[in-house]
Amino acid sequence: MKETTTNKALSLKTLTKSTVWDVQENDIFRMLDASDKEGELKENLRHIADIVRSAFMIEEVKDDNKLLHEKYTKQGYKVGTFKVDENVKVTWAIKKRPITRVTDLTYENIRHISAAKLLEVIDRNFGGGWDSLSQSIQDIIESGFDISTTTLPKDRLHKKGGMYEKKVADGYEVLEVAKGTWVEAIFAKLKPETIKPRMKFEDSSSLGDGDEDDDADVEIIDDYNKPDEDDVDIEDPDDDEINENNYRTTFDLSDGEDDEDAESLSDFIADE
Repeated sequence: MKETTTNKALSLKTLTKSTVWDVQENDIFRMLDASDKEGELKENLRHIADIVRSAFMIEEVKDDNKLLHEKYTKQGYKVGTFKVDENVKVTWAIKKRPITRVTDLTYENIRHISAAKLLEVIDRNFGGGWDSLSQSIQDIIESGFDISTTTLPKDRLHKKGGMYEKKVADGYEVLEVAKGTWVEAIFAKLKPETIKPRMKFEDSSSLGDGDEDDDADVEIIDDYNKPDEDDVDIEDPDDDEINENNYRTTFDLSDGEDDEDAESLSDFIADE
């Protein structure tokens, strides 16, 4: 998880279920104190709690007991009291939600972890590799990360000048998942944030009257996640079933040039 220092740019007015992942426990209490001074909490506390709960675990501490406070503190919670109005005070124990399993990933938090952390979470998914993830989880991950995979015999994966070396040089983190005598490499790199441009269009029927149409969103096609030409596309290997007839890649051989990765697998099968 990315660590952040006090984020003074955010307030409860601008906090969303995505930006709340940018702050820490102390930031929440700071914003609650600031909102109390402006008299905003009484009518909006339920809505604020809903947003905070998307990234934090919240326990309301009704008993002002030091032992109870210490219990939450030992469990990693931050405990703080804030005023809802002149007569009401509320004490919360809050703790940032950990992201340890693939089911913890959401569209709101996916861009708030590193590629290394993402692969660590995927590795905990029973070691099944990319195809072991559900389509919904893959969609969430690919909304924030550029993902590509390749599966090769383990003695060929790190071939000099191959895909593995190129991806690492390009800033990708990599997870290797053993599959018998083969290895699946999962490459991950955080996508750059993109902003959709907005353009104004005039209705042809109103040209000349000075009225402009409302802004219309223009969707720009993002080719960033388009697979590299040398990416390997191999069906899930089963060590007992892979042979020279069902092994395939997407390497493009042209002008009669040989490619070592496109050699017959008979040598490998013969050695087993």
